[in-house]
Amino acid sequence: MNHNLPHPHLVILGPTASGKSFLGMALARFLGNAEIVSIDSMQVYKKMDIGTAKPSLSDQEEIPHHMIDLVEPFCDYSLSQFKQGALQAIQDIETRGKRAILVGGTALYLRAVIDDLQIPGQWIQIRKELEQIASSETGMAQLYEQLKHLDPLAASRILPQNQRRLVRALEVIKGSGRPFSSYGPGLDYYIDNPKFKLIGLSWESEILSLRIKQRLFNQIDQGFIQEAQSVAQMGISRTARQALGYKEFIAYNQGEITLQEATDQILRRTRHFVKRQWAWFKRDPRICWIELLKDQDLEIASKSLGLSLV
Repeated sequence: MNHNLPHPHLVILGPTASGKSFLGMALARFLGNAEIVSIDSMQVYKKMDIGTAKPSLSDQEEIPHHMIDLVEPFCDYSLSQFKQGALQAIQDIETRGKRAILVGGTALYLRAVIDDLQIPGQWIQIRKELEQIASSETGMAQLYEQLKHLDPLAASRILPQNQRRLVRALEVIKGSGRPFSSYGPGLDYYIDNPKFKLIGLSWESEILSLRIKQRLFNQIDQGFIQEAQSVAQMGISRTARQALGYKEFIAYNQGEITLQEATDQILRRTRHFVKRQWAWFKRDPRICWIELLKDQDLEIASKSLGLSLV
C-alpha cells in the first residue's frame, strides 16, 4: 500500500444505529474523491439487505461501495477473508488516487484491517467436536470453564453464552497450541497509524436506545420479517445467522415465538451488542469522538468535518 498519501483514509465508527452510514455518505459527497469500504461483518451477505441496514442501491450507485454483497447467506465468510478483501479494496482505491472511507461498527474486523492483526487458522474437526459439546445441556458451561483454565485473558473478553466466540477461541487454542489472546500485536496494543484517521459517533445511551428501537420498527415496515423468511428458505450459514434479528424473526415465522417476543429479544441482543462495541471502542486512544444529541447534529458534523478534511 501507498504510505505517502496526501490525506489519510477516514474511519467512521460507533455503535449500531449511531448514523455512521449517513456521515460516510455525506463526507464522500463533500470530498468528491472518496469511495466507501463497509466494515460490517454481515453486509457481505447477499439478500440480507434490510436487517443489516445495507446502503441503498441509489447510495451505492452514487458512491462506489466495497465489501458488500460478496457471498450467499448459506456460505460462511471468515475474518481472514474479510481482512484480505478489505485491504485489497483500499489498495485499489489508492491506485485510483482516491480516498477510502471505512464505515462500520464491527470492531474486531476494523482492528484486523487497520492494525493488520494476525488471524489464526481454522481447525474444522476440532470445531465440530466443540460444537457438539456446546449443544449439550451443560456444554457451554464446560467450555467456558475450559477457556478460563487455558486462556483466562480470552475468557475475560468473551461472554459465557456467546457460543460462536467461545468455540472459536477453544478451536484456536487446541489447534494451534497457543493462547487465543496471543494473536496479532495484541488487542490492547494500539498502533499509531498515520494512514487512518478514526472518527467516532457518540450518543447518550437513552437517545441511542430510542434510535435502535425506531430503526427496528422501520426495518419491520420495510419487510425485515419477510426477508428473514426468504433467507431461511435459502439456508443461512453459522456466521450469517449471527446477524441481529434474523434468527429471532426466523423463529417467529416458524411459530416458535410471538412477534412481541421476537422484537424484545432483538432489542435485548442489540443492547448487549452495543455494550460490546463500547468495550472495544472506548479503549482506543486514537478515536476522535463527536458527541451527538439530535439528528441535525449529524448534518452539522458532516459539514464541519468535511471542511476540516479537505
